[in-house]
Amino acid sequence: MKKISEVLGTKYPVIQGGMANIATGEFAAACSEAGALGMIATGGLDPEGLRREIQIAKERTKQPFGVNIMLMHPAADEFAKIVVEMGVKFVTTGAGNPAKYMKMWKDAGIKVMPVVAAPILARKLASIGADAIIAEGSESGGHIGEMSTMTLVPQVVDTVDVPVIAAGGIADKRQVKAAFALGASGVQIGTCLLVSEECPIHENYKQALLKAKGTDAVVTGRIGGTPVRVLKNQMTRNYIQAEKKGATLEELEKFTLGSLRKAVFDGDTKTGSLMSGQTCGQLTSIRPVKEILSDLFEC
Repeated sequence: MKKISEVLGTKYPVIQGGMANIATGEFAAACSEAGALGMIATGGLDPEGLRREIQIAKERTKQPFGVNIMLMHPAADEFAKIVVEMGVKFVTTGAGNPAKYMKMWKDAGIKVMPVVAAPILARKLASIGADAIIAEGSESGGHIGEMSTMTLVPQVVDTVDVPVIAAGGIADKRQVKAAFALGASGVQIGTCLLVSEECPIHENYKQALLKAKGTDAVVTGRIGGTPVRVLKNQMTRNYIQAEKKGATLEELEKFTLGSLRKAVFDGDTKTGSLMSGQTCGQLTSIRPVKEILSDLFEC
């Protein structure tokens, strides 16, 4: 299977993760300029906001970039049309099945790469025309599944006949090599890009990542079936304690409502949601995206 960079037209076989409130048009463009496929996240945007971010990316790079659409977003139908209208050529999806958009996207020449956490979903999405599958293991930050990257990727590779991109737990060249050894054609990265110079998160968030150990990336929402991996802080301790006591989803939402924005924009490291994968323990400095990417593939 050829490397995904040949499909994407990028220098490196890397996709930048579509991180809500973080993956802006400007950041996506910076990642594309550095050799990855930059992605604009729709999480935190409305339709006009997405149009604005796509236009910003177009103004800042001539390299390929794409849009990540969370299918549970109330504006997903509009987002699906906007990427066609604005000539976006790559779409990644999460939190749902993109089947109802596939014909429209394929007719527009868009390459569709859904994110999956289980082999059975990978098979289904490949059968309806997915151009590649992003297999995201539970080491990743944000919303996660149950399978680790080490077990998920080879099972997805054995299940589908399209390229597989490994995601979750990838922050240095050793992990990139491991992903290829498992049969992946490329990788998707997120946590290691959070400490890039170009990443728009608050400096407090970046410093929290640099201080964190791998064991500081904990999971909230396991009991309720909505697991999310974040750095532990006052919010996560309160959330997990309430969760164990049987709090309702409505009660738990009080801890997380607007918490990602608090972390990203306000630098609130106590009650904000500092989304991070387990590779936080490998982060040592703030560097340009270009340097981070080149180090992933140095000999």
